[in-house]
Amino acid sequence: MVRGMNSPLLGLILRWLVLALGVALAARLVPGIHYTDGETLFFVVVLLSFFNAVLRPLLVLFTLPFILLSLGLGLVVINAWLFLLVGKLVTGFTVDGFWSALGGAAIVGVTNFVLNRMIGRPPGAGGPGQSGKKPRGAAGADVIDV
Repeated sequence: MVRGMNSPLLGLILRWLVLALGVALAARLVPGIHYTDGETLFFVVVLLSFFNAVLRPLLVLFTLPFILLSLGLGLVVINAWLFLLVGKLVTGFTVDGFWSALGGAAIVGVTNFVLNRMIGRPPGAGGPGQSGKKPRGAAGADVIDV
C-alpha cells in the first residue's frame, strides 16, 4: 500500500526519476554520453542503482586508504568508474571514455543533490517523520553521491 512519502516504493520511484533526469541531462550536456530510448534509460537507472547498492560500498571499503589520502577524490573516481561500467554493460547506452564518465557522474550527482534539496529530502533521509538514517538495501541508496 502506498501512503504519502513514507512509502519505500514511492521513495524508490522518486529516486529513480531523479536519477533518470540526471542521466538524461548528462547525455544532453556531456559529449560522449548517449542513450537510444526510454527503455535503455530505464535499464541504466536500474543498473546504476544496483551497482550503487552492491559494488560501491565494496569499492569504497577496498579503496579507503586512497580515498582518505586523496581527500575524497577517490569517491569521484569510483562514481565515474561505475558510470563507465554501466556504459559497457547496457546496449544502447554509450560512454566514450573516463572523462565522459566523470562528467556524467558529476552531472548525475549534482542533479541528485539539487532535486533532493528542492523536494525537501536531504540525501539519505527517509520521508517526512522518519529519521535521517539511510534505509537498508537498494531502495534506500542514493545512486551517485556528490
